[in-house]
Amino acid sequence: MTIVNNFEKLDAWKEAHKLVLQIYKITRKFPSIEKFRLVDQICRSASSVAANIVEGSSRQHKKEFLQYLYLSKGSLEETKYHLLLARDLGYITTKDYNSFIDQGNLVGKLTSGLIKYLRS
Repeated sequence: MTIVNNFEKLDAWKEAHKLVLQIYKITRKFPSIEKFRLVDQICRSASSVAANIVEGSSRQHKKEFLQYLYLSKGSLEETKYHLLLARDLGYITTKDYNSFIDQGNLVGKLTSGLIKYLRS
């Protein structure tokens, strides 16, 4: 018996998925030299945020789900760093950076809430 039988119902996943879509869209505008450097890194870390929520939700035990949620939070922090780097390199505007960070903070809060719920 899985803890959550449909990850698409989880607000943390919904918001993480929005973040991934936004990042994929904006990284299309990055210089081609970054395709196998920063673009690859930022897309992988961002998609890992949502993917870990999905994988954890399919696990049999709360403890396993919690482990994946913590991995998701780690990937979120990695993504935030990549966004900072992209801003500092001039690939995204400060406005876009702030928007991404706001979305990331929302994902983090929702994931923390899910962790708190599962731990209770």
